[in-house]
Amino acid sequence: MNHIQYNLKFEKLVTELELGVLISKPRAISGGLLHRMYAIETTHAKYAVKALNPQIMGRPAAKQNYIQSEKIANVAANFIHAQPAKVINGSSMQILDNQYYLIFDWIDGKSLELHEVTETHCEHMGMILADIHKTDFSQLHIPKLEPDLSKETDWNYYLVKGQKENSDWTILLGNTIQKLYKWSAQAKNASVILASNTVISHRDLEPKNVMWQQNNPIIIDWESAGYINPMHDLVETAMYWSVDHTGNVDKGRFLAFTDGYRSRAGNLNANWKIVLENGFAGKLDWLEYSLKRSLWIECTDIEEQQMGTSQVTWTIEALKQHEDMISDVENWLCS
Repeated sequence: MNHIQYNLKFEKLVTELELGVLISKPRAISGGLLHRMYAIETTHAKYAVKALNPQIMGRPAAKQNYIQSEKIANVAANFIHAQPAKVINGSSMQILDNQYYLIFDWIDGKSLELHEVTETHCEHMGMILADIHKTDFSQLHIPKLEPDLSKETDWNYYLVKGQKENSDWTILLGNTIQKLYKWSAQAKNASVILASNTVISHRDLEPKNVMWQQNNPIIIDWESAGYINPMHDLVETAMYWSVDHTGNVDKGRFLAFTDGYRSRAGNLNANWKIVLENGFAGKLDWLEYSLKRSLWIECTDIEEQQMGTSQVTWTIEALKQHEDMISDVENWLCS
C-alpha cells in the first residue's frame, strides 16, 4: 500500500468513527508480532490503532475471541489499571473495507525493556496478576472449552517442506525434532492434568504489554485473555518478568514476582514439575505458527514471512532454554 492510499485509509477510518480530522501523518509503531499498530493524531485526541492480522481474523473463532477478550478487559478495569479498546457505535471492534481494527486512547507511558525490570516491578506485577485471578468474571458467562487432545503436530511435515524450500532453519529444526515430539507429549500430559483448575486471566502479561506512567502500570493488549490454570499463568508470567536478554531467569526477580502474588493470594501449592512442563505448550504453538508463516502457509506479505523465519529460530532456542531451567525453577518454588 503506498503512502497516499495509507493516509486515505486512515482518513476514512477516523471520519466513519467520528474521531475528528487527522492533523498529522499516521505513524507505524511497534505492535508485537501478530498485528500492525499505528499512532494517529486528530483534532479530538491521539489514538493507538491496531489493525488486526487478516490471516488471524479469517479463523472461525477469531472475531468472537476478540469480542470476548475486550469484555474481560472491561471487567478487569474495575479492579486494576487496564486499558480496553474504545467502544464505538456499541462495539469494541471496528471494521472498514474488510479490515478489523481496535482503537485505543493513547497512553503517555512506556513499557520496560528487560534490563530495566527491577525486583520492585516484579513484586508489583505479581500482586496485579493475583488481583486478576481473584476477579469475578462470572457475569460474562464465558464457556470453558475442553482442551483439544486430538491435535498432534507433524513436525516432520514442516521439516520436509523447509528442506524443499531451503529455509534457514532446517538444520536447527532437524537437530531438535525428536525433542519437539518429547516436549509436545509432556505439554499434552500436563495440560490434561491442569485443565480441571482454571481462572480467567490476561494470559500474555509480558513487560511489553504493560505501560508505566511513573510507578503506575497500565495493562494493555488483552487479546489473549481467557481461561488458564492459575499456577501455570503465575510461573509463565514470573518468567516473562525475570528473564534477561540472554534468556536466563533471574532468581531474585522470579521470587519477587511469586512473593508479590503470594502476598495477595496466600500459600501456593502445585505439582511444579507438571506446571513447568506445561510451559512448553505455548512455545510449541508459536513455533508451529511461525513455521506456517515462514513457509507461506499462513502469511500475507514478505515482512510477515521474514518475521516467521526469524521467530522459528528464536522459539526453538527458547524451548531449549525452558527445558534447561525447569529443575532450577522447580527448586526455587519448592524451597
